[in-house]
Formats: sequence, C-alpha cells, structure tokens
Amino acid sequence: MQRVKLWMYGTCCLVLLLGLCLNLGDLQAQEAPEADAPVELTPKAGAELIPVDLAWARNSVNAVIFRHNAITTHDGMQYLAYYNPDEKVVVAKRNLGETEWTQVVTDFTGNVRDAHNAICIAVDGDGYLHMSWDHHGHPLRYVRSVAPGAMEFGEMEPMTGQREERVTYPEFYNLSDGGLLFFYRDGSSGRGDAVLNRYDLETRTWRQVHTNLIGGEDARNAYWQVAVDEDDTVHLSWNWRVHGGVETNHDLCYARSEDGGETWTRSNGEVYELPITADTAEYATRIPQNHELINQTTMATDSQGRPYIATYWRPEGTEVPQLHMVFHDGTEWHVTQVGERTEAFTLSGGGAKLIPISRPDLMVRSTPEGDTAYMLFRDEERGGQVTVAICDDLENPVWRFVDLTEESVYQWEPNFDKAVWREQGVLHAFTIRVGQGDGETLTDLPPQMLYVLEWDPEGH
Repeated sequence: MQRVKLWMYGTCCLVLLLGLCLNLGDLQAQEAPEADAPVELTPKAGAELIPVDLAWARNSVNAVIFRHNAITTHDGMQYLAYYNPDEKVVVAKRNLGETEWTQVVTDFTGNVRDAHNAICIAVDGDGYLHMSWDHHGHPLRYVRSVAPGAMEFGEMEPMTGQREERVTYPEFYNLSDGGLLFFYRDGSSGRGDAVLNRYDLETRTWRQVHTNLIGGEDARNAYWQVAVDEDDTVHLSWNWRVHGGVETNHDLCYARSEDGGETWTRSNGEVYELPITADTAEYATRIPQNHELINQTTMATDSQGRPYIATYWRPEGTEVPQLHMVFHDGTEWHVTQVGERTEAFTLSGGGAKLIPISRPDLMVRSTPEGDTAYMLFRDEERGGQVTVAICDDLENPVWRFVDLTEESVYQWEPNFDKAVWREQGVLHAFTIRVGQGDGETLTDLPPQMLYVLEWDPEGH
C-alpha cells in the first residue's frame, strides 16, 4: 500500500510539473513567437525587400533604434553591419541598385545577449569606414578601415583617451565637410553625462569637443536623439531619467549648434552655459514621470531647418500610450498625436524591454508643395508589421498609415539609410524579424533573414 501511495504521489507531482512547464511554454510563446526556420518577409505597398544574410535574432541587438548607423551609403556604395548567428560582427556592402552583397566576417565579437551592445558605423568623406560596438558601460571599442571602401579594419584604438571607460550608446553623425560627430554616454542609467567627439578629415584624428555636454549632476542622465540638417546645424533633444527604471523618464529638452558642436543655443538663439543641466535646459514639452515616455528615439528637420522629435508617451487622463511628434514652427513648440492607439501598456524597470510598440523613426521630405513627414514604426495592435505613418501637411497634421510588410517583425525597431533618404527621398530600412525578452532575457527565435526594405513614397 505504501508503494502505491508513493507511486500515486510521484505521478501527481509529474503531472503538476508537466502542467507548469506547459503553462510557462504558453507564456513564452505569447512573449516571443517561436519558429523552426527563418520566416520570409513579404513586402507590401510597392516596397521591395533585398535579402542580405542570416543574422542573430534571439533579442533585438541587431534592430535597436539607437544604431547610428546600422546602414549608410557613401559615393554610391551602401554599407551595413550586424551580428551573425555565431555572434561575430559582419560588415557587408553593395553598389546601390544591385542586389548582391559582399560580406566580411570580422574577428570582432560582442555580448549579443545585451540588446544595448549594438553596432554603429559611419563612412567619412575620404571613404574610410568607422565602427563602434558592444557597449553598455564598457571601455570604448572603436576601429576604422585600413583603406577607403575597405571592410577590413585596423587594431582597436582610442579616440581621445578621455572618458572612454564607461561608454554606452555610441552614435556617429556625418558632417558636410566629411568629418564626423560621435556622441556617447559616460556613466550609467540615472547617473551619466553626454560626451561629444569630432573627427577632423584633414588630420584624420579625433578630439573631445565636450567632456560633459549634458550634465547629469550625479542625479540623472540624458537620453538623446540627434539630427544634422542641410546647413550642418546639429539639433539635439533628450529626456531625463532619474534612476535605472524607465518609469522615471520625463520631459523633452532641446539644444542646437551651428558650429559643429562647439557652441550650443536654445531655439531662440540664447547661448547655453555648458554643461546643460535640468535647471538650464529648454523644455520642448513637459511630460511627468510614470507616463510611459520612452527614451532613445529620433529627430529630423524640414526644409527650413526646423526640428521634429518622434517619440511616445501616455497622455494625461488615459491608460493608452500614443505616438507623438513634437515640433518647432520657428516660433514655438507644438505637439501632435500620431494616430489613435487603443491598447494600454506600462513601462517600468531596467534593461531592454518587451514592448508592443517600437520606438519610432522619423523622416521629412521637402518638395515645392511643402514638407511631408513619415514616421516609421511597428505596433502589435496593427499586427506588428513595418508601418509608416504619413502627414502630407505639417501645418495640419492629419496622419494616414501604410503597412510595408505582410508579416510581423516582432521586436524590430526602425533604422534607415539617412544618406539615401537625403539624396533620393527613398527609404532603405534595415529590417529583420527579432525577438526580445523583458529585462535582457533571450527568446528561442532562430537566426532570421536580414533585409534592406526599399520603398519610394512617390511610387517611382
């Protein structure tokens, strides 16, 4: 009898354990759909998908929005970088208009399990490729190619040797003289400063323009986004975070520089005393903490050099976060909501998050008839496809929506080729289906095909 009881007890435990495993499996499937093989994406609305290679997809490290740049073009040659399934850094290039890619698997690796550790690239005016990768409070990892147009790199090197031990969010921006700007955070979430370096094309050297452009005062840090307009004016906006939890994000601030990052002013031309702090910053709009304000989004400018900021937060009096565009008309700041979402979600805690909506990217196209804004994003409420919201009249912001893929891209965030957009008015978006578990956890998504999604708004 005792043996029977023990057998029955063991059987019950096994059944309960199997049930628990099945329930956990169901939860994981809801958070990160699994697939046995790469899922081929299908373009819509006249878009085209150019396949590149299979890439790492268990989290969003290949597809976070703060990759400036994931993809870029110089002198008719397009470059991109990604982590492959073996966690190696790969660089690829093609001639614009062609579909065949040349790839180089480098000896560089990164901690791909942390979605912050993205790869950023830029090409200077001489054609040298610059790359920085694998940062989340770590020493600077920076290389440049051995020759113009080459995808082989020299040894890792410092830029200036100053404040390079705790680097996060490295970002390159091109200037019209062929030089580069390099922004990064020194410090940690809630306790960090914004650092700015500049690359001189003539001397091929970096110098630190500001060791502390936006000061956290050991009480907060800035999460920024940057745009460089046609006149080389550098536009900078940011939100503040009080500690490591995303729920403490608040407010949107603004500064600009007309001399390549040396001097910074408010929108009315008043010169900032540096570093910019919470007390001295110009506030484009006030957004309280605990309002699902996301950090690290994007900016763009129109034909008159006026700044636009794309982001999302939860408006007062509702539980549903909404996409927003914050813009300056030359005199004052305005806020317009983009669409009308209906599904609520909340943001809290640290690490990369599992969020039903991506951070939005932003493009502005100038024509003789006026300026048109394009906001690129994905939203589970719409099916998780690559979607673009279009506003044909920025003085009367009514938005229409176009889906560019048939299938969901899961936790993808947008990143597009700024050079191609500027020169041709055509979207070339770095596109890959990726997973992302909450708080830096991984999914079981196998390697997925990386594409360049090409879309001409004019349908040419």
